[in-house]
Amino acid sequence: MFKQIIASSLIATASLAAPLTAHAAYPEHPIKLIVPFSPGGSTDILGRLLAKALQPILGQTVVVENKVGAAGNIGGAAVAQAKPDGYTLLLAAAGPTVINPSLYKDMSFSPIKDLAPITALTREHNMMVVNPEVPANTLQEFIAYAKKHPGTISYGSPGTGTPGHLAGQLLNQKAGIDMLHVPYKGTGPAITDLLANRINAMIDNMPPLLPHVKSGQLRALALPSASRAEAVPELPTFEEAGVDDYVVMAWKGLMAPKDTPPEIIQKLHAACVEVLNQPDIQERLTQLGAEPEGNTPEAFGEQIRNETAWWADLIKQTNTTLQ
Repeated sequence: MFKQIIASSLIATASLAAPLTAHAAYPEHPIKLIVPFSPGGSTDILGRLLAKALQPILGQTVVVENKVGAAGNIGGAAVAQAKPDGYTLLLAAAGPTVINPSLYKDMSFSPIKDLAPITALTREHNMMVVNPEVPANTLQEFIAYAKKHPGTISYGSPGTGTPGHLAGQLLNQKAGIDMLHVPYKGTGPAITDLLANRINAMIDNMPPLLPHVKSGQLRALALPSASRAEAVPELPTFEEAGVDDYVVMAWKGLMAPKDTPPEIIQKLHAACVEVLNQPDIQERLTQLGAEPEGNTPEAFGEQIRNETAWWADLIKQTNTTLQ
């Protein structure tokens, strides 16, 4: 799992062999890391973990600032409009970066055109869970139950157009079922209603769901991932559970304003790779249901372009619009 990170580290080291010319002293003062979501969520957790780990490597304080609103667009816009000097960075998430451009026609910036990729930090497992009152212990039992009760099974998400919403729409499409989507203003409120059985199911990031699964308050059915997760090795993937061609994983990455000097991008990339190679960081990520990435800026940029096209196609297929 860590071969790619080690390879990226070697690439970054080679890139940094040349002098950093005018930017050799970077960073000379604290760096601001914009997290586009509220404190306590998976993006914020990773942002604070990264900020703390980067400080001894860069020799400067990294300050996390939560700039929330418009499904992550406000935080992204703040970084896109910032001075491209490496002192304002974005803890980017998949939703705002590759999904929102197909949903928000009035976005004030383009993630592809106005932000510079540094590295994908993590690839994160999503998890499908149900309230224990739902008479299903496996994904196939859930699908069979949903087919017998069309339009009456509900699933929650952090909001319309979020990965959790679209993952449910994709399951409707793949399994031939008709779940009712219930959007919430964040993951927390959705989980609260799921625990109270006011909604029946969710497909969302593993970190906030896993504690409730371990306590028995929720039942996990499967992972919409390409492989099993180390945090729950007993839980099958959707493919193993009988639903083919269904992979919806989340990710987090680091981005900067466009036109940020390449030397600064390279230094930040190398610092992130060093963080991701630390055993204690890897252990913490595993606990959160995440896997370290650390790909190159070029590979991260290609990933963003490819996933933007994939989500755009899914949004079109499912006729998803903001309400």
